[in-house]
Amino acid sequence: MGMAVAVVLAAGLGTRVGADGNKAYLPLAGRSMLAWSLLTPAEHPDIDRTILVFRRGERDLAAATLRRELPHAVVELVEGGDTRHASEFNVLGHLAPDIEAGTVDVIAIHDAARPLAEPEMYRNAVALAREHGGALPGLPLRHVAGVAEATLVAGVAPETLRPTVGQGELMRVQTPQAFRAPELWRAYRCAERDGFTGTDTSSCVEHYTDLEVRTFPGSATNLKVTYLRDVAVADLLLNARVGSGPTAAPR
Repeated sequence: MGMAVAVVLAAGLGTRVGADGNKAYLPLAGRSMLAWSLLTPAEHPDIDRTILVFRRGERDLAAATLRRELPHAVVELVEGGDTRHASEFNVLGHLAPDIEAGTVDVIAIHDAARPLAEPEMYRNAVALAREHGGALPGLPLRHVAGVAEATLVAGVAPETLRPTVGQGELMRVQTPQAFRAPELWRAYRCAERDGFTGTDTSSCVEHYTDLEVRTFPGSATNLKVTYLRDVAVADLLLNARVGSGPTAAPR
């Protein structure tokens, strides 16, 4: 096997959450949301390299945050693009020499706005991607007729929803999403050629490859901080985690 790389995307804004700037730097339980999202892959035994994709113009902020909040973590920095898809293309270009040399075989893409992803999710994503080609966590949204209703009733961001095979059910797709690296890089090169922009990583993979993307159970606590109410919930959950385990924010 080659190396498994975890990529954490933090090049967006915080318009819906009400943040003044990049929401990835919102404080949660003594650390920035960004640091919490990086901590799990940076310490994970199945992850060989961790990369932070920062927003253009924020390299110094990202580097300073890592030095202060994750002083012992080894995290590479790559500048993001104007969209999520463009950020993914940038980081795949950064990894291209190692992908083409066979050094990197699996890449897991995660959102900095999901600070509560558990280690088991990375373990499942990487193992399933190596075996089948791709993997993503998801939670079924039963008894919901469509995207508009799910957004209203369940408070789910519409870009995280997709149809499932069956009776018109929707699935709430989460991250980390993991894929075999050569096919992932080829899909994004094809997308660049065609001007295609996917809603998430798996949509581009499914558009351009025949990889079998497996779904595994997500977690209700692996929430995406999208709206203001999510900040309070994430802070509460992370404080509970810090209080019950050895991981604590640096003083």
